[in-house]
Amino acid sequence: MTTDAGTLDRTPPAGGAEAAPVVETRGLVKHYIASGSSLRRSQRVVKAVDGVDLHVGAGETLGLVGESGSGKSSLARVVLRLTDATAGSIMLHGRDITTTRGSSLKPVRNVMQMVFQDPYSSFDPMATVGDSVAEPLRARKQGGRNRINARVDELFNVVGLSETHADRYPSELSGGQLQRAAIARALSVSPDLLVLDEPVSSLDVSTQAQVINLLVDLQREFSFACLFISHDLSIVRQVSDRIAVMYLGRVVETGDVDEVYASPKHPYTAALLSAIPKPTPTQRSLRDRIVLQGDIPSPMAPPSGCRFRTRCPYVMDICSEVDPPAFAAEDGSTVACHLHTTGPALAGRTVLGMRGSSRPS
Repeated sequence: MTTDAGTLDRTPPAGGAEAAPVVETRGLVKHYIASGSSLRRSQRVVKAVDGVDLHVGAGETLGLVGESGSGKSSLARVVLRLTDATAGSIMLHGRDITTTRGSSLKPVRNVMQMVFQDPYSSFDPMATVGDSVAEPLRARKQGGRNRINARVDELFNVVGLSETHADRYPSELSGGQLQRAAIARALSVSPDLLVLDEPVSSLDVSTQAQVINLLVDLQREFSFACLFISHDLSIVRQVSDRIAVMYLGRVVETGDVDEVYASPKHPYTAALLSAIPKPTPTQRSLRDRIVLQGDIPSPMAPPSGCRFRTRCPYVMDICSEVDPPAFAAEDGSTVACHLHTTGPALAGRTVLGMRGSSRPS
C-alpha cells in the first residue's frame, strides 16, 4: 500500500509474521511483437520472458546468469516497471505493482533503482556528473540547493569519489569512476532494491574488482536487496547469496550460491560453470569442460517441451514432449529438468558425473 505522503509502505508485518520479499515475481511473462510484423500477416512473437518465478529478500543478492539472449535484461526491465508485463505478477513489499501506472509509479521508483551496463550512455554528456546525481533528489523535492549539494557530496564520498568529481563531465571520468557515480545516483533515494545489469562488464579487470568490493561494502552498510545480472559466473559468485540460472526466457535452476557452484543440478548450469577459467592445472582437472553444441534457439520459436533439449547431452524422449516442472530439492534449491523425475530420477542430486547419456556413470 502507499501512505498518505505517497510513499510505499515498507513497514514489516506485525505480530512476528514473516516479512515478504522485497520483490517477487510469479509466472512473469514478457512477449514482444517482432519488428517487421504486421496485422496483415501472422505476428511473430519474441518470448523474452516466459513464466519466471523468483524473489529477493532484504539485504540479499540474487545473481541472475545465463547466455546472451536468455532474457535477463528483459526480466530486469519488467521487474522495474520500465516496460509492462504480458502476464504474471510483480509484488513489491507484498503489494502488486504489475499494472501500476502514472503518478502511482512515483513511490515505486523510490524503492527500486537500476545501474546500467554502460556508464557513459547512462549519463547526460552535457551535464556535470554531480548535476546528474542530484537530479533524482530535485525531482523528489529533497530540499533546497545547498542541502542537495551536500547530499551529493556525501554520496560521492560513500562510493569512493572526491567532491571535485561532481563538477566534471562524464567524458572527464574513467569508466570505473563513472560507474561509481551511477551507483551514487541509484543510492540517492535510498532504494530497497538495486538492479545491476552487467555493471562491470565494460570495465577492466582491476576496476571490476574495485567496483565489486564497493557493492559488497555498500550492501552491508545499507542492507538493500540486489538483483545482480551477469554472464560472468566468477563475478556472480563473489557477490551473490543465491543464484538463478536463466535459459531462453525460463529460470531452470535456483539455489544457494555455494551449493549451485559445487553441485549443479541442471545440465545447462553445469555447462556454464565448466566454462569458468581455472587458474591452475590441478583445478582445471577437477571438472571437465562441457561444450554445448549450437547456439541458443530463437525466442520467437523456442523448442517444444524442454527448451534446453536441443543442446542437452542427456536428452530423452520426454524432453521434446513435456515442459519439465520445477523440482524442489531437499537442500532448498529448485531445478526444472526431467533428469530429476524421469530416467535417472536424480531427485535433486547433481548432474556431475554423468557422461553424455541419460544414465549416471
